[in-house]
Amino acid sequence: MPREQHAALDLPAGRPDPIDLLKTQARTRLPDLVPVRYGRMSASPFAYYRGAALPMASDLAGTPATGLLVQACGDAHLANFGLFGTPERRLVFDINDFDETLQGPWEWDLKRLATSLEIAGRENGVTARQRRKIVLAAVARYRQVMRDFTSATNLGVWYASLDANELQTQLKPTGRMRKAVDAGLAKARSSDSMQALAKLTRVVDGRPQIVSDPPLMIPLRDFTQSEEEASGLLGMLYELLASYRLTLPADTAELLARYELADIARKVVGVGSVGTRCWIVLLLAPDGSDPLFLQVKEAEQSALADFTGPKQASSGRPANQGERVVLGQRYMQAASDIFLGWIRVARGLDGQQHDYYVRQLRDWKFSFNVAGMPPDWLELYGSYCGWTLARAHAKTGDRFAIAGYLGASDVFDQAVADFAASYADQNERDYSVLLEAIKSGSLPCETGL
Repeated sequence: MPREQHAALDLPAGRPDPIDLLKTQARTRLPDLVPVRYGRMSASPFAYYRGAALPMASDLAGTPATGLLVQACGDAHLANFGLFGTPERRLVFDINDFDETLQGPWEWDLKRLATSLEIAGRENGVTARQRRKIVLAAVARYRQVMRDFTSATNLGVWYASLDANELQTQLKPTGRMRKAVDAGLAKARSSDSMQALAKLTRVVDGRPQIVSDPPLMIPLRDFTQSEEEASGLLGMLYELLASYRLTLPADTAELLARYELADIARKVVGVGSVGTRCWIVLLLAPDGSDPLFLQVKEAEQSALADFTGPKQASSGRPANQGERVVLGQRYMQAASDIFLGWIRVARGLDGQQHDYYVRQLRDWKFSFNVAGMPPDWLELYGSYCGWTLARAHAKTGDRFAIAGYLGASDVFDQAVADFAASYADQNERDYSVLLEAIKSGSLPCETGL
């Protein structure tokens, strides 16, 4: 596969309609939240891109690929990277969204990242020349890091991480970028269960209770019609917590056992995820102190699943979609949340089976706002993303083969930059189609939420 061919974006005449693909996802989502999803996607071409992982996976399936597979993120746009705390209480920069993770071509992740940089640059008013420089820097960093990892041991690759302190040392003591990073680090360290408790709850009869804010936050008590129904749901929740504990390491399961269920609510999160079932669970120590917030998020079939081919769609894939997300996250991240686990709800509120993965709601997590990023900061941020993606792929794929294929020249970099510009154009056309569908009434839309 000549590296120059990666510039190609030859969409077939019978290309699946992206709006139709989005509608297929809506069939399994909460009907009252589907308009919110379209509303959030309608905000800008980048917002549309964030929610259009499935249409892009469909398009990428027709592009050149080497056949070298990795644990792919499946949605590696630049807003899905950020800071989070490791179990050792270090802040690291890493990928932070794995809803679409699956074994797949490494090129797909890199092209989705590169295109997101191109789209973000356009929205930020960056010139075409500067945008290309930004994209090339991210792809070159990926290529160079993959090459560097060929001289590292397996353990060296596994232990590699991008520490937040390293980000600070690469910046001048003063300046906008250093101030943005310093503010991000401070905000990340303050993002924890105590902060969530103050923001999301109020005290009722001496105990914290999650505040209702429909449709974005609806406590479970608002879904029940009687005390008998509420009691039945409570019993089911305790059974699910017991099932979830079995997916945790023994020491973390013991830690979880020291908490009691206090409250639970349905919460709307993200852009592309809107409409999937997502709950937040408040756990407290027996004396009502020491809060722990868990996020229980529905895991559906990966956007890559229908396009990675029969060979990859083998029985090696986890049957539980929540387990798929958890294993993918553990494979790709430098270190993962100690409470990362999964459950299967055999019969939900709608009577259907649903898979979920579980993690802490807030644990030193922070995502940088890419809107308005100046070109120099966007270029540096993109290079961090390129480093992180290369590390994840080096851990889970054949780093020697990928590095050998990429080579020492910028031929591949230039090809991906061409692709990113072409796909950004296509994304703008698809975004216009979304707006027309909303205007015509064929897609329900609710904005401002």
